[in-house]
Amino acid sequence: MVNPHSLEKRLEMREKPQGPMVMYHTWRDLLFLHWSYEPVEIQRTLPEGLSVDTFEGRAYVGIVPFYMREVRPRFVPALPLISNFLELNVRTYAYDREGTPGVWFYSLDANQRLAVKTARLSFGLPYFHAWMAAEKDRQTGEVRYYCRRREAGSLPGSYFQYRGTGPARQAEPGSLEFFLIERYVLFSKYAGKIVKGQVHHLPYPVQDAEAATWDDHLFTLDGLTRPGRPPDAVHYSAGVRVQVYPLAR
Repeated sequence: MVNPHSLEKRLEMREKPQGPMVMYHTWRDLLFLHWSYEPVEIQRTLPEGLSVDTFEGRAYVGIVPFYMREVRPRFVPALPLISNFLELNVRTYAYDREGTPGVWFYSLDANQRLAVKTARLSFGLPYFHAWMAAEKDRQTGEVRYYCRRREAGSLPGSYFQYRGTGPARQAEPGSLEFFLIERYVLFSKYAGKIVKGQVHHLPYPVQDAEAATWDDHLFTLDGLTRPGRPPDAVHYSAGVRVQVYPLAR
């Protein structure tokens, strides 16, 4: 197996895949909140065939709210009522038996019912329909973002206030922010098999971030232990244009 912890392997994931892509996305105004965990705790949540990925001996779980824009299949134009929506994911990091590092999603909330159904059927991803709203202050750049999963029961919704601070940069290869943010492969369980999909985009423009308001209620919904403390790492990105490639075993 290729060493999944090697920097060369992680950098290799940024190369454009061979073969035809299937979709275009634009991801905007992303907030990355991350908490560290003991690896053994996260390994228990992963399906057979995936191993927890770690940085300096620690596993990480992230909450990432953002705007999905211009989402469309390769040969279809973007349609505003369908192609633009909000998404929030809860995720950790893992590698497969081939040593490929990627993302394992515990959940993905979106306020576009068609996108939820399509992603569940086509990619086997754990999407959920949610009530969501977001607005960005044009003067301060602060984003106010709300999400409440429709099947959340009595749990409150999640509310975030955040903005990027300081100059944008690319994550330094080998750093914690590179480990957390520069991810180009997703894993899912589809028809009983672990499959992976790849995306391609320029490296994220990364900024430090202020998150004046945040919460971790979604950890409970996703069967995770709530950290009970502020995030260990907070980042912001203005966004990237993305090409999406088909699933592969």
